[in-house]
Amino acid sequence: MSTRVIDVLVPVALDQTYSYRVPAGMELAPGDLVSVPLGARGETMGVVWAENPAPNPRLHNRMKDVADKLDVPPLKPELRKFVDWVADYTLAPRGMVLRMALRMGEHLGPARERIGVRLNGPPPARLTPARARVLALFADGLTRAKGDAAREAGVSAGVLDGLIDEGTLAAVVLPPDPVTLPPDPDFRKPKFSLGQLAAADALRTTVDQGGYTVTLLDGVTGSGKTEVYFEAVAENIRRMRQTLILMPEIALTAQSLDRFTARFGTRPAEWHSQLSPRTRARTWAAVAANEVSVVVGARSALFLPYADLGLIVVDEEHDPAYKQEDGAHYHARDMAVVRGSVAKIPVVLASATPSVESEVNARRGRYKRIHLPERFGGAHLPMIEAIDMRREGPQRGRFIAPRLAEAVKNAFESREQALLFLNRRGYAPLTLCRACGFRLQCPNCDAWLVDHRFKRRLVCHHCGFSMPPPAECPHCHATESFAPIGPGVERLEHEAAELFPGARILVLSSDLVESMERLRQELDDVAQGRFDIVIGTQLVAKGHHFPKLNLVGIVDADLGLGNGDPRAAERTFQLLHQVVGRAGREEGRGMGFLQTHQPEHPVMKALILGDREAFYSSEIALREKTGYPPFGRLASLVITANERHTAESYGRTLAAAAPKHEDVRVLGPAEAPIAVVRGRHRFRVLVKAPRAFDLSIYLRQWLADVPRPSGNVRLEVDIDPQSFY
Repeated sequence: MSTRVIDVLVPVALDQTYSYRVPAGMELAPGDLVSVPLGARGETMGVVWAENPAPNPRLHNRMKDVADKLDVPPLKPELRKFVDWVADYTLAPRGMVLRMALRMGEHLGPARERIGVRLNGPPPARLTPARARVLALFADGLTRAKGDAAREAGVSAGVLDGLIDEGTLAAVVLPPDPVTLPPDPDFRKPKFSLGQLAAADALRTTVDQGGYTVTLLDGVTGSGKTEVYFEAVAENIRRMRQTLILMPEIALTAQSLDRFTARFGTRPAEWHSQLSPRTRARTWAAVAANEVSVVVGARSALFLPYADLGLIVVDEEHDPAYKQEDGAHYHARDMAVVRGSVAKIPVVLASATPSVESEVNARRGRYKRIHLPERFGGAHLPMIEAIDMRREGPQRGRFIAPRLAEAVKNAFESREQALLFLNRRGYAPLTLCRACGFRLQCPNCDAWLVDHRFKRRLVCHHCGFSMPPPAECPHCHATESFAPIGPGVERLEHEAAELFPGARILVLSSDLVESMERLRQELDDVAQGRFDIVIGTQLVAKGHHFPKLNLVGIVDADLGLGNGDPRAAERTFQLLHQVVGRAGREEGRGMGFLQTHQPEHPVMKALILGDREAFYSSEIALREKTGYPPFGRLASLVITANERHTAESYGRTLAAAAPKHEDVRVLGPAEAPIAVVRGRHRFRVLVKAPRAFDLSIYLRQWLADVPRPSGNVRLEVDIDPQSFY
C-alpha cells in the first residue's frame, strides 16, 4: 500500500503548504490539527489543508512524518476557505492569516482541577458545632466547591478536610465552569416603538429565512439599534446556531455586555486582546465545540472556528478601528461580509453614520436597508450650532469660546452633564522654546513630542518614546523657556477647572486608562451622573449611553479636515455626529456646539442643518467623480529602510517595474507624510484602479517580477488602505 501524503499549512509568515507523510494507522482529514516537524522550530502546530495525491517521488525520502494528531476540533471547510480568501485578497501569507484562526493559547498545560465535596458516609464519631453546620449544609445531597462549602457553613477548610479523612465527606473533581451560560432568547423581551418593532420583525424574518444577505441597520443615535439587532440574535439562538457580534474596540463592549445580560439573562463569551491565555484557550475550544452560543468580540473574533455560525452583526460598522493595520491588513467589516458569503448566512451592519461604502451599497440595492429615523421614547435629536472662531473665539491662551463656556456653566448650574470633546491626547501637541524657537522632536520619528502633564513626560504617539521635560533648551540652553503650543484634553481640563470651580471633572483618554476595569467603572460613573463635566477624545464617541448628558461642545471641529486623507470629510462627519449624538438621549433636549474656523464647510453645514442625506449625496458624487472608493480601488505599498536613500531607491525600482495597464495609475514613490517612524524612513507608492479591476492579481504579478527587498528594506502591502500617514 502506498504512503499517504498530505499538505499542511503552518501558522508562520509563509504562503505555501508543506508535504508530510501520514504514519500507518493515523486517520487524518483536511481541517485536522496536527503537530509536524518544521526545521529549526522543532514540532509546530499546523492544519491539514489538502490531500496530496501525486507527491514528487524524488522528495519522498526527504519528506517527514506527521508527529501527532491533536485532540482539537478540526477547522471546518468554511473557515479554511475564508482563510484562503483573505490571504488571496490582502496578499498576506496564508500562514499569517491562519495564525489568527489558531490563537487559542496553545502549550498552556492542563487546567487546574476544581475540587468539590459531597456527602459520602455516616456522621463522624465526634460531632462538633462546626461539623454539625457542615452536615446540615450537605443534607440536600448536592456537591459543592470546597471553598464555597466552607464559606456557606462558616467553617475553615480544615473542618472539611477532617470530615473527608473520616469518610463522612468525599472529595470529587468538578467539571470546569462553562465559559458562559446559554442565553435565554425570551428572558426579558423589550418594549418597542412601532418603528423598532417593524425593524425587529424584519431582522427576525431575515434570520429565519437564512442564506446570505447583508442588511444595513441605519438608525439615528439613540434609536435603539442594539435592542433591535438583539432580536435577530434571539431568533438565531432559537434556531440553535451561533452568533458573532463585532465591536470596534473593547471600550465599547462594557455597556453592550450589560444590555446583553439584561436581555438574555447571561453574559456572552468575549474575545479580545485583554483575555488571559487560559480564558482565550477555553473560549476558543468552547466555540469550536459549539458550547458557546454568542460571541462579542473585536475584529479577530472573525477567525474563530465556529461550529455552526448562523449570524454576524457588525456594530458601529463605520468605525476606522475595524481596520487591522499590522500583520495581515484587513478590514473586519468587509471580511465579515465575506465570511457571511462563504458561510451563506445573514450579516447585519449597524450604524448611525454608515460608511460611504455601505451607504452606496444600500442605495444601489446590494444591501437591504432598515431605517430607524427617530430616537426611542420620543427623545429629540440634539440641536447643533456653530461658533465661528474667527469672530467669537476665546481670548489668547484659552480654547473654550465664551458662548460655549456660558452653555457649560448653565448646564452645571442646572445639574446637567456637559461633554467637551477634543480628539487630541495629552496636554499640548507641541512644546517649543520661547527664546530660540526650538521644538522638542522625537529622536526616532518625524513627529513632535506631546506634553503629558499627568505623567510628567513628553511622549511620541508613533513609537512610544518618552522623556521627562528637560530643565533647559538643548539648543540655546535657556532655562524655564519651554511653552506648550495648542491644546490637548489635559490642558482643556486645566482650563475647565478654572472656568467652572466646584465642577466634578473627568478626563477620558486612552492613554490615561490604567485597565479595562477602570475604564468600565469610569464610564459607569458618567452614566450614573457622578461627574458634571466630561472631557474626552474619540473614546467617548463609541456608542456610550449617558442619560444625564445634554450638552456637547466640540472644541476643535476642524481638526480632522486638515490632511490629505480622501476619507477626511467622511470621518470628521461621522465622528462629530456620533459625539454630538451622546447628548439628550433621555432627559431634556440635547445641544451641541461646534467651534470651527470654517462654518461654511460642507461637513459643518450638514451637521448644523441636520441634513445627513445632503452630506452623503455630495460626498458620494465627489468620490464617483474622482474615482476614489467605493468607485475605485486603492492599494498602498509602503517601503521602509534605515536610510532614506535606500528606501527611496527601492521605491523607484518598484514603481518602474509596475506592469503597464491603461486603467491603473501608479503614483510615487513619495515620502510619506510622517517620513520617519521608529528610526525607519518611509516612502509610499499608491496604486489606483477602477472598481471592477482585480487589483490583488495585478499586484501579485507585479511583485513577482520585482527583486525581493534585501538588507533592512521592508515592503508592506495594504489593499484598501484606511490610513495615509
